[in-house]
Amino acid sequence: MVQPPTVPAAGPSAAAPGSAAAGIPADDRLVAVHDLRTYFDVMDGTVRAVDGVSFGVHRGGSIGIVGESGCGKSVTALTIMRLLEMPPATIPSGTITLDGRDLLTLSDDDMRRVRGGEIAMIFQEPMTSLNPVFTIGDQISEAIIEHLKVSKSEARERAIAALAQVGMSSPERRVKQYPHELSGGMRQRAMIAMGLSCRPKMLIADEPTTALDVTVQAQILDLIRSVQAELGMALMLITHDLGVVAEMVDEVAVMYAGRIVESGSVNDVFLSPKHPYTQGLLESMPSRSRRGERLRVIKGSVPNPFNMPPGCNFAPRCPQRFGPCGVHDPLLGDPDEDGGSLVACWLWMDAPRDEPPAVEPVALEPGAEAPVVPGGAAAAASAATGGAAS
Repeated sequence: MVQPPTVPAAGPSAAAPGSAAAGIPADDRLVAVHDLRTYFDVMDGTVRAVDGVSFGVHRGGSIGIVGESGCGKSVTALTIMRLLEMPPATIPSGTITLDGRDLLTLSDDDMRRVRGGEIAMIFQEPMTSLNPVFTIGDQISEAIIEHLKVSKSEARERAIAALAQVGMSSPERRVKQYPHELSGGMRQRAMIAMGLSCRPKMLIADEPTTALDVTVQAQILDLIRSVQAELGMALMLITHDLGVVAEMVDEVAVMYAGRIVESGSVNDVFLSPKHPYTQGLLESMPSRSRRGERLRVIKGSVPNPFNMPPGCNFAPRCPQRFGPCGVHDPLLGDPDEDGGSLVACWLWMDAPRDEPPAVEPVALEPGAEAPVVPGGAAAAASAATGGAAS
């Protein structure tokens, strides 16, 4: 059986208003992403980094985007912020609505007002995101002056207040310091202060604790959670740490090879995972019940983006694959039709009539081994990698 992270039985993990799991229309969401596709045209071909992604975040709510490195999590966030260089990036289809406005149709000037003012983003590594030749105070003040149209002196006072809000010691002194003079945790606090300085409606946190030690990670996550509650803002958390997701967000979307393969409330997805990939991610986590045993892994690796497999992208690595998996591409849907989690897997939906499965698809228990099915696709690789937990 899958050993999921500990998830509270009530509270934020319950299906939230404005979520797909709650059956609330997308119009009631603060941000709604629909059929988003982001491709990169390079010399070797076209990379479909984000390929038909749809999700939403309600006001004051939160969603976690999880998956292996290279699955499209960060590209999704950068597309929402419109920070990708175009070309080589292209957005052939999709909409990103914020309060009813499609961000993809806004002019550059209008989008510049949205960035920082209505949606802010915290990047993975603050040392590469902060400008080394300007002080922390100057960088926070710049955003405040741009969006709130205040004087330099007032912007500086607001910058000091923002640093104090995120728990920075001696904020009056820190505003005069340069990024290299701060520790990793302090730089990340400065980035959070910069993002929150204009009180945005939504904060996108892209791996906010990747470069930090464990104790500082806990402090930063507690800070994000408390500030979100204080300001009532929405949160989009991008991470590969399922334990963090279980504690921090209402909803979760599991991405693989540019697509969402399962989504729903934290309770639905972590306690009753449907997709074999989600089950594999949860199995790869350390568990008290398996102390002393080798960690379980998902065999193989993410497919070559220039040569994606036919049918389901996960089929070459899936231990439960059968007939239609290597032929037809499953779409995200609600197999139970009860407003619960959504899954894109032939184990949970009727196979196409023109390609009947070798056996009738069976809804397996999470983590259960599938029977060997004649005609199933062979595994892409036999060597196990740690990519599932990275």
